[in-house]
Amino acid sequence: MDMRVNIAGVEWKNPVTVASGTFGSGAEFCDFVDLSKLGAVTTKGVANIPWEGNPTPRVAETYGGMMNAVGLQNPGIDLFCERDIPFLRQHDTKIIVNVCGRSKEDYCEVVERLASEDVDMLEINISCPNVKEGGIAFGQNPKAAEEITSAVKKYAKQPVIMKLSPNVTDITEMAKAVEAGGADAVSLINTLTGMKIDVHRRAFALANKTGGVSGPAIKPIAVRMVYQVANAVNIPIIGMGGIATAEDAIEFILAGASAVSVGTANFINPGVTAEIVDGIEAYMKKYQFETVKDMVGIVK
Repeated sequence: MDMRVNIAGVEWKNPVTVASGTFGSGAEFCDFVDLSKLGAVTTKGVANIPWEGNPTPRVAETYGGMMNAVGLQNPGIDLFCERDIPFLRQHDTKIIVNVCGRSKEDYCEVVERLASEDVDMLEINISCPNVKEGGIAFGQNPKAAEEITSAVKKYAKQPVIMKLSPNVTDITEMAKAVEAGGADAVSLINTLTGMKIDVHRRAFALANKTGGVSGPAIKPIAVRMVYQVANAVNIPIIGMGGIATAEDAIEFILAGASAVSVGTANFINPGVTAEIVDGIEAYMKKYQFETVKDMVGIVK
C-alpha cells in the first residue's frame, strides 16, 4: 500500500498538509505533531514587506466553526527566509509557501525572491483584496485571476498552486481561468465571507465587521466545489474546508482532490493531522486501495 501522492511533479509521502494561517510556519506546532509525518507543511501567508494585519478583535467562534479577520499579518519575506525556511528544512516534509500581496507586483516580488530558496511549492493566495483593482479580490474576477497566474509563473521556479476563493458565482470559471494562466495545481476552498453580531453589546464581533468563516460548517460547500472543479480542469486539486477527521479528508479525495489540507481543526486538536494520516491509511487497508490515486475522484 502506497500513501505517496504526486502534486504537479512534487512527491509527498502522503496526501495531508495544513491550511495556511492555521499552523504558523510549523514551529508552534512541533511540540504536538511530528512535522515529518505530514506530506507537506503550508506556511502562513508571506508578503514582500511585514504586514500588521487588522485591528482586534479579529477571531470569533461560530456554530460549527470560527470566523477570522486577521488580515494576513506576517513578518515579511526577509525574516521568513532567514528564520522559517531553515526551521522547516530540519523536517522530512515538503514546504509550500503561501504568498499574499496587494498588487500583481507584490506577488511577483515574493515569488522571484523565493525562486532561489529551498522550498518545494508556492501557493498563491488570490483571495486578498487587490487594491489596484479597486478592492475587488483577484479571486473574484476570472480575467484578473488568469493575469496574476501568468505573471507569477514568469518568476516562479517552483510549481504554482492557485488558492481559490469560494465567494464567487461559479468556482469552475475561476479554476479554468487559473489553469489557462498556467497554474500547476489549485487549492480550494478559502474561507466564506460571514458576519457575527454580539446582541448584548449590539456591536460586530469582529472589528473588521466581516470575516472568513471556516470549520466543519463549511465542509459540504467545500466538497461540492472540489467535485465541480475536479470535473472542470485537468490539474491536481488540494481540497480543504472543514476537515476534522480522516473520513472528512477521504470525502474530499473521493470527490476529486489529490491531497487535502487541514485548517481550523488544528486549533482544537494540534495533533489532528497525524491522526488523519493514520486514518487514511487504515481506510485504504480496509477497502484494499493500493494507492491514494486509486481513490481520487472515483465518486461520479
